[in-house]
Amino acid sequence: MTIIDHFMQPEVRPFAVAAVMIVLVGGVEVGSMLIGLSVSELLGQSFDLGHDAGDTSLGHVLSWINVGGVPLMICILLGLGIFSISGFLLQDAAHLVGLPLPAPAAGVLAAVVTVPLLRSSTRHVARLVPQDESYAVDLADLVGRTGEVAVGPLDGGLPGRVRVKDVHGNWHTVTATAAPGSPALPKGAAVLLVDRKDGRFLAIAAADELTDSHKSSTRK
Repeated sequence: MTIIDHFMQPEVRPFAVAAVMIVLVGGVEVGSMLIGLSVSELLGQSFDLGHDAGDTSLGHVLSWINVGGVPLMICILLGLGIFSISGFLLQDAAHLVGLPLPAPAAGVLAAVVTVPLLRSSTRHVARLVPQDESYAVDLADLVGRTGEVAVGPLDGGLPGRVRVKDVHGNWHTVTATAAPGSPALPKGAAVLLVDRKDGRFLAIAAADELTDSHKSSTRK
């Protein structure tokens, strides 16, 4: 039996679908970043994990899994990966004893295994994520901050990305375009975020004194 035939077996179909979803979701994220967007950032903004959400049962579960400690997209990919691998291993073990499980039963068992393993995995991944990154700040507070073009140039075409530090010293990488009337802002240029519309920041070239301040802050 080939790998493809193994993937097509009815008893492992949920886990094969999860494996395909990893490729699709990862591909969408990479593709969105190539055009200056980020699906994971949009998910993080639309999925409120703040204090109010944390008071709900769902919020407690997500907090226990460590959603918010790492980007939501990473949690989704980890969950799909653990579910898929657990399911395949479970069915392979069942085949060895001659008792393959029905797909629904195997799916439930794999999901039960996935939850604690996902918690453990996110805790380890959180240590690898730079500690100065933050996923819970109000992005509107970044208006008026200076940053540096990370993916550019910023012009009238596709949006780029700007790396900016908030008032607490945490770094964020946000989607941005040049403000109307602003010349193109090349990669590496110091910029000032002057507004935010339709999920994108508008940027202009930072004045010299702001540029000096930005350079000194990046050394900290």
